[in-house]
Amino acid sequence: MIDLDSQGQGLEGYPMLCAQLESLLADERDFVANAAQFSAFLFNQLEDLNWAGFYLNRNEELVLGPFQGQVACVRIAFNRGVCGAAAATRETQRVEDVHAFPGHIACDSASNSELVVPLVKDGALIGVLDLDSPKLARFGAADQQGIEQLAAIFLRLTDCSHY
Repeated sequence: MIDLDSQGQGLEGYPMLCAQLESLLADERDFVANAAQFSAFLFNQLEDLNWAGFYLNRNEELVLGPFQGQVACVRIAFNRGVCGAAAATRETQRVEDVHAFPGHIACDSASNSELVVPLVKDGALIGVLDLDSPKLARFGAADQQGIEQLAAIFLRLTDCSHY
């Protein structure tokens, strides 16, 4: 497991994670299979996560996809919570304290910080990749950059044509 903290320490671990993810997804293009593998990979490789997974764009609403962690909210409007903000703006949301985020949705009361990366392929919003942590300020700039790189690998190696 790689400990990548909010102070940018551990950025050197992301190239290794990128290489591992490339290898993990190399022989499969199916969206559900790759999303499930990617969720499990992140959940097991990164320290201090209590949720890692996908919400998929279904007619301008996010619907729960493959994930690891506690049961979760099934549907999220684009104008609600951290995931909804990432979907609506198509910009990564890095939140040090989710309880201070306007409109935060508490699917798991143990979550204290969150990183949500919008998944855009060929101009279409596929959904978002959501990481939650019980640790305040768990995700730093290095984490954001590294997770965005991993998400780009996922999108490149996965058939998203029907999502």
